Amino acid sequence: MTDKLLLEKDGPIGWIVFNQPEKRNAVSQEMWEAMPGYVEDLAGDDAIRVVILRGAGDAAFVSGADISQFKDRRRNMADEEEYRKISARGGEALGHLTKPLLAMIHGYCVGGGLSIAIGCDLRICSDDARFGVPAARLGLGYHYSGMEKLMRLVGPAYTKEIFFTARTDFSAQDAWRMGLVNQVVPKADLERFTREYAQTISRNAPLTIRSAKASVDQLVKAPEQRDLALLDKLIADCFNSQDYQEGVKAFSEKRRPQFRGR
Repeated sequence: MTDKLLLEKDGPIGWIVFNQPEKRNAVSQEMWEAMPGYVEDLAGDDAIRVVILRGAGDAAFVSGADISQFKDRRRNMADEEEYRKISARGGEALGHLTKPLLAMIHGYCVGGGLSIAIGCDLRICSDDARFGVPAARLGLGYHYSGMEKLMRLVGPAYTKEIFFTARTDFSAQDAWRMGLVNQVVPKADLERFTREYAQTISRNAPLTIRSAKASVDQLVKAPEQRDLALLDKLIADCFNSQDYQEGVKAFSEKRRPQFRGR
């Protein structure tokens, strides 16, 4: 665990906070090492319905990797492979979360920060947000798995533009136009809007949301790689659940259903 990555719970919402504002929340190796444990905690807590990633301070969501560690921990390809394994475990933990995962983005969201954001289900950003991948300024090789996620969102042409130019000043409106973010709101309203958005999601049936998330994740894969048996099971879980009975009953009684995730 590290105080540079925080875990918070507020009713049905779980928060993971990148807490290195003096470095614009640049992600260190220690933060990646702590990530799987935090995700496991939130995944196992039935009271948590939605998870939100955010950055501490006013300057950034995440400004990328902590470059101050490059000299000692990413000196060559062998070091880079070890670092990538550690960061991949953190990214995979987030990617395997069955609950909705939101990114609340303000300020800089560049490099590794953009990679984290595109691994979320939804992205809500403030109007001061700035996006980009400066890999071509550093001469590093950007792993194709991250490029594939970006390309699924914005398409090949915008992906090339982002990487070729190495700009870190793509605006919130640029990001919305590309399809990189779902919502753009004034900075002063970002946290309130995101909380309300998450609360709206949290009131819906968890099993239905889990099934929908899994279906989208499977359907973006090549047909031969899709786990349709898993999707059939998740759909059956919905229809066999107490929540389904509650949803139908609440609809007939013209009231809001009280879903329990079972």
